[in-house]
Amino acid sequence: MNAVDPESRLTIHCEWHGTVPYADGLSLQEERARAVRQGGPEGSLILLEHPPVLTDGRFGKGGNFLLPEDEIRRRGVGIHRTGRGGDVTFHGPGQLVSYPIIRLRDFGLGARAYVGALEETIMLTLGDYGIEATRREGYPGVWTAGRKIASIGVAVRGGVTMHGSALNVNTDLSYFSLIVPCGIADVTVTSMEEILGKELDLKDVARSYARNFGEVLGAEIKISGDAVPGS
Repeated sequence: MNAVDPESRLTIHCEWHGTVPYADGLSLQEERARAVRQGGPEGSLILLEHPPVLTDGRFGKGGNFLLPEDEIRRRGVGIHRTGRGGDVTFHGPGQLVSYPIIRLRDFGLGARAYVGALEETIMLTLGDYGIEATRREGYPGVWTAGRKIASIGVAVRGGVTMHGSALNVNTDLSYFSLIVPCGIADVTVTSMEEILGKELDLKDVARSYARNFGEVLGAEIKISGDAVPGS
């Protein structure tokens, strides 16, 4: 899906930040989003991973934690309430987290089409590794062989996106036992490592994701400085 004419491609600045605490990642998103709302750059694609943390979206309200929050924190897992859509999910090492900060109208997208673009980006990225993936009607995210491999939760303020997607690459899946992932009682979570039987280079997956995101949105992806995925 190309959202814009290839002859008038806009630029999205891609940033790879490595491991970033969740609160710092949120501050980075807010900084980039303010710049876009104020007429700054066309957008940013922030790629990173977080230390272990559970984030609860607007629809979660803490109802899908399977242990008391104090016990979860004692196990070294942070908890953050967020303004994104969706329910509770886990972020942690080995998971590729994507925070696109774009003005939707620049790319001819509404909120629903934007979520579809994120799903397609992930599906194309998985396809680069030989993993066939699908959508599941009524549940934003990406699935493979009946198991969920990526979650999506976004927020749009002033026409500018925040939050985004999380793709399980080499993620320790045992952390998902602390929650009902995305509030879906019958969900089984998987990762690229589990499917392929080998650990992957997270930066290589980030590079694939950035390329596919640009293709899906019909945008030019410009790498920022030394934050080159795969460098």
